[in-house]
Amino acid sequence: MSSTSVVPETFDCRQAFVAELSALAREDPRIVAVCNDSVGSSNLVGFAAEFPDRMVNVGIAEQNMVGVAAGLANGGYIPFVCAAAPFLTGRATEQIKSDIAYNGYHVVLCGMSPGVAYGELGPTHHSIEDLSWMRAISDLLIVVPADPQQTRDVVRWAAQSDKPSYLRIGRVKVPAVTPVDAPFELGKALQLRDGGDVTLVATGVMVSRALEAADVLAAGGISARVLNMTTIVPLDEAAIVRAAVETKRIVTIEEARTTGGLGAAVAAVVVQAQPVPMRILGVAGFAPTGKAEFLYEYFGLTADGIAGAARELFA
Repeated sequence: MSSTSVVPETFDCRQAFVAELSALAREDPRIVAVCNDSVGSSNLVGFAAEFPDRMVNVGIAEQNMVGVAAGLANGGYIPFVCAAAPFLTGRATEQIKSDIAYNGYHVVLCGMSPGVAYGELGPTHHSIEDLSWMRAISDLLIVVPADPQQTRDVVRWAAQSDKPSYLRIGRVKVPAVTPVDAPFELGKALQLRDGGDVTLVATGVMVSRALEAADVLAAGGISARVLNMTTIVPLDEAAIVRAAVETKRIVTIEEARTTGGLGAAVAAVVVQAQPVPMRILGVAGFAPTGKAEFLYEYFGLTADGIAGAARELFA
């Protein structure tokens, strides 16, 4: 008798984002949304209908958008700046640095549909450099939720944090991976699976794929630990060092450039504290045009690709 596997339900984290943002706005009149003519793509249609006086649409003017948010924060509001990640981070880097981070304003920058979620629109719409760019800015917290539960928790945390932050809100649908009893803690990795042979450190939409890769490796006798590194800044250095000591091999997986994001951050810790063999998986060079799933396959960001990279560390 043949058995069939159950395909897990998947979710668009933008829906969890706007549901929590709307709930917060009902509780706190200081919550406002600022966007760059992206009400639809940021899933803010319902928010705009419910809170028309707290929806600021500046048009396609990202630098102005961030400047407006800084002014709102200076005036006592809590602005959530929502825009497609490549344009928010690429066009307004100077304003994010000088207007937001340098002043320490409580602005929540929400990079919508990051990575290669806009795959068929090509390199102009791939947001694969954002983690590198934002990591280079001092005093800016960077958080990448992995599923709807973490998205809701992170949005609520960001509203209460009183510090500037950059959230990566995924568009590619993902399964739920966070245990219901695991609240978000800034700077703390969430261990989703224990293992003693290799550690898979993933973030965002790659977390569920790392879990699938752990299953593939287990079938071949390799025990893989899986860490959901939700917070890129500040990084959970203790969890990384512990993984290096206990598993002696590390693979990082991210939907971003391999030169300045999660992998680079983890490698900096490993090389200084506990050098072990590593593989850094992500996007190398400009990503071509194509559906997100095609691009994941192209760059080895699949369960088999991740498992293959882990096996190389045993050679």
